[in-house]
Amino acid sequence: MTQSDKSDAAAKEARPRIDPTTVTGWGVDADPENDPTWPMRDRSADDGPGMNWTAPSAQPADIEILQSVEHVRRPAVVGLSTPPKGVSGVLRRAAFRFSESQWGHWLLLMLADRINSVEGIITDVMRGRPPNPLVEMGMVKQSRSREAALATAAVAGLAAGGAIYLARRRR
Repeated sequence: MTQSDKSDAAAKEARPRIDPTTVTGWGVDADPENDPTWPMRDRSADDGPGMNWTAPSAQPADIEILQSVEHVRRPAVVGLSTPPKGVSGVLRRAAFRFSESQWGHWLLLMLADRINSVEGIITDVMRGRPPNPLVEMGMVKQSRSREAALATAAVAGLAAGGAIYLARRRR
C-alpha cells in the first residue's frame, strides 16, 4: 500500500457516516408505486407508452450516406445535399471508422470541413465564379442588379491586379 492509499483510507475512516433517513429526498425513487418512470421502464406491458410503435421506413437515398459505427441502422431522415467527395470525402469516410467517443472521429471531421471549404473555392474559381467572402459570409447584402455585379467584378479585378503587381514587384 502506498502512502497516498494509506492517507485516503484514513480520511475515509475519519469521515462520519451519513444516515440516509436524515437526508431530504434520499430514496425518493425507491418505492415502485411512486416511480415516475415506471410505465416507460415496464417492457413487459404490451401497451406501455413509448414501447409499441412502428419504426418509420428509411428515406430512400441514391448517394453514399456515412453512418456511425455505434448505430445498427440509419436514421429515418438523412441529409442528401452534400455527399462525400474529393479529399474531404476520403477524410469523412476515415472519420466514420472511429467511434464517436474518440478524438480521431471529430478531428478528422473538422479537418474534412476545412478542406471542403478550400475545395469549394477551387470549384468556384474553375467554374468562373470568383469567391466573394463578404457576401458569402453574410456581411454585405448584395442586390441582384447589374450595378452590383459590375462592382463585384471591379473589386475582383482590382484584387487580382494588386496581387499580380505585388508578385512582379518582389522579383
